[in-house]
Amino acid sequence: MDFTFTEEQQAAVEAARAVFGGVAPDGVPSPAITAGAVADDFDRALWTKLADADLLSLLLAAEYGGAGLDAIALCLVLREAAKVLARVPLLESSAAAVAVQAYGGEELKAELLARAGRGEVVLTVAANGRTGHDSAELAVTARRDGDAWVLDGVQTAVPWAENADFTVVPAHTGDGRTVLALVPRVHEGVVLGEQISTTGERLGELRLESARITARDVIDADGAWEWLRELLATGTCALALGLGERVLSMTSAYTGKREQFGYPVATFQAVAVQAADRYIDLRAMEATLWQAAWRISTGAGGALPASGDVAVAKIWASEGVRRIVQTAQHLHGGFGADVDYPLHRYHAWAKQLELSLGPAAAHEEALGDLLAAHPLG
Repeated sequence: MDFTFTEEQQAAVEAARAVFGGVAPDGVPSPAITAGAVADDFDRALWTKLADADLLSLLLAAEYGGAGLDAIALCLVLREAAKVLARVPLLESSAAAVAVQAYGGEELKAELLARAGRGEVVLTVAANGRTGHDSAELAVTARRDGDAWVLDGVQTAVPWAENADFTVVPAHTGDGRTVLALVPRVHEGVVLGEQISTTGERLGELRLESARITARDVIDADGAWEWLRELLATGTCALALGLGERVLSMTSAYTGKREQFGYPVATFQAVAVQAADRYIDLRAMEATLWQAAWRISTGAGGALPASGDVAVAKIWASEGVRRIVQTAQHLHGGFGADVDYPLHRYHAWAKQLELSLGPAAAHEEALGDLLAAHPLG
C-alpha cells in the first residue's frame, strides 16, 4: 500500500508553511496574565494571507474557486497552523463550507461558497451543546413554520462566534431528525454572550429565542451533521498533532542545551526515556489521524463505521497531547511556566484541544457503543 501524500496535498503543506512561517505564537497578550480575552478578533491579516494562498478554498470544487482536495489536505494544513498557534477559524470555516457544498441547496451554495473560499464570509460551528458534555444537536429545537424554520435553545462555547458571519447550528426536529441552520451573527432572536476559552480566546454562548431562519439557509439532508461533526473531530486531532510536534521539538532543543553536572540533560536516561515515550505518542496520534481522515475522504468501508476511526483518533489526540505538554513542562523545569516563553501558551491550547468535541473518555464510550453494535470477527 502507498501511504505517501499526493503532489497536490504536499503543495498545500508548502503553501501553509510559507504563510505560517512568519506567525509568532506569542503575538497576543498571554492568557495567564490577561483578564478577559487576549484579543477582540481573530488574526485578520493572517486570514487574508490564507485566502490569497487559496488555503481557505482547499476543499471546495473548482466551480466555487476551490482546489477540490479532501480532508487529508485540510488536516495537513491544520497541522502546520497548530505549530504556531494560528488564531484563525480555519477548521470551523473550512468544515462548515464543505458541509454546505456536500449537503446544501444550490441557491445556498451559489450565494455562500465562493465568498467563503475568498475569506469574505467567515463561518463557524456550534458543536458543544448546552453544557459541552451533551449532544450538540439536542441543545436546540427546530420546527418548520411556512417558508422558515424556528429555532429555540442554547449552544455554549461556540468558537469565534463573536466574529463569524454565520454559525452552523445543529438542531433536532420533532420527528427525531437533525438539521443544520446557518444563523447570522446579527439576527432577530439571536443573543450572544461572551465566554473565554482556556486559550484566552473569545467564545460565544449562542441563545436562540424563536429565531426564524429561511428554509434556504437550513440543511435538512440525512447524515449532514454526523459528517460535519466527524470532520471537526478529525481536524481537532490534526491540530493536536501539530501542537504536539512543535512542543516536543521545543523540548528537544531545550534539553539539548540545558546542562547539569557538565552534561546536557538530554543525555540523562530519565530525560531520554520520557522524550521517547512522547515520540511514541506522536506517532500513534499521526497514524490514527490519517486513518480517520482517509475514511472520511474516501468513504471506504471497514469493520466499524468511520466514526469508530474518528473516535480512536480523538482518544489518542486527547490523551497524547496532554501527556506531551505535561512532559514538556516537567523537562523545562520552572522555565516552562515563564510567561515570556511560549510553552505555557501551548499548554493552554493543548488543554483546549484535549476537551474540544469531547475528551478521551467520551470517545471511549462512543467506541464501546460501536463495538457492541458491530461485533468484530
